[in-house]
Amino acid sequence: MSARVIPLHDARPLRVAPAAVAGLPLGDALGRPLHDLRISVTDRCNFRCGYCMPKQVFDKHHEFLPHADLLSFEEITRLAHVFVGLGVEKLRITGGEPLLRRHLETLIEMLAQLRTPDGRELDLTLTTNGSLLARKAGALKAAGLRRLTVSLDGLDDAVFQRMNDVGFPVADVLDGIRAAQAAGLGPIKVNMVVQRGVNDGQILAMARHFRHSGVVLRFIEYMDVGATNGWRMDQVLPSAEVQRRIAAEWPLAPLSHSAPGETAERWAYADGGGEIGLISSVTQAFCGDCNRARLSTEGRLYTCLFATRGHDLRALLRGTAPVDDGQLAGAVAGVWQGRSDRYSQLRGQGQSTPNGERRVEMHYIGG
Repeated sequence: MSARVIPLHDARPLRVAPAAVAGLPLGDALGRPLHDLRISVTDRCNFRCGYCMPKQVFDKHHEFLPHADLLSFEEITRLAHVFVGLGVEKLRITGGEPLLRRHLETLIEMLAQLRTPDGRELDLTLTTNGSLLARKAGALKAAGLRRLTVSLDGLDDAVFQRMNDVGFPVADVLDGIRAAQAAGLGPIKVNMVVQRGVNDGQILAMARHFRHSGVVLRFIEYMDVGATNGWRMDQVLPSAEVQRRIAAEWPLAPLSHSAPGETAERWAYADGGGEIGLISSVTQAFCGDCNRARLSTEGRLYTCLFATRGHDLRALLRGTAPVDDGQLAGAVAGVWQGRSDRYSQLRGQGQSTPNGERRVEMHYIGG
């Protein structure tokens, strides 16, 4: 039986502060505010994409988390409330594949009731592989989801099935995108992870398909997330090359960032065909503006996509001594204020993971 990739003893103990932290914004050690929270609701996925959950590692013998270890919807909502009180304005539901979590619409409805301290609605969104979207889009919208992102790595069925490695047809994902549009979820974003020599031949086909559709297509450089995807620098196609290929076919004009900490460089089609995004975390690190925290399926707080250890919030929620929201806020604030992560920048300078520790896998904390 294969060993679990993420050891259960990797969490750091948290010091519980006596009261909630007063005063915003909350900044980390490099002055970056806490703005986004990504919440993983399951470590399971029905795809086996090589850059995330390669089949040779995540086979039929792989042990996923038992349901009792997962945060309940009530625990997730309580933690989200605490994070919102510390400055979070955007919640993104991730996985694994989040639509595999039973009754996810119930959680969406609970999170949709949260408000910022000054009474504003949150930006509530979700990332999915689209495999179950056609049947769930309407319920998600009715529950309060505002928009979503679909991962799609090619339009050619042979290429797409080779990448998802489970024989799932691209037509079903496209049906899910259409269902989401019909339900009023939007703007919809489509993320394509580009690997040189694997699916870079799909760049123009994807751009052509989503032009004039209202969907924002984003191209993501293949990243060295986790320790199982066999990442090599020579498989990275720089975003600058993606931009050159598309601009040679359809001229592009640069756009400004849509929000602080936005990861994508935005480009508009000069003919009004919409826009694309380029996410260049390998060749143009954006650590300096990163304002995202990540909550794992079992309640560990990670301060970087490339982190090696998390901070155990579930232990505070389920401990024998009652912990109030003020104490939870103090613990979270203490972690964020000590945050100095800038892995992509260090990688670009030729520095490796500190002490050679294994990085957390992407399916465990979302992208």
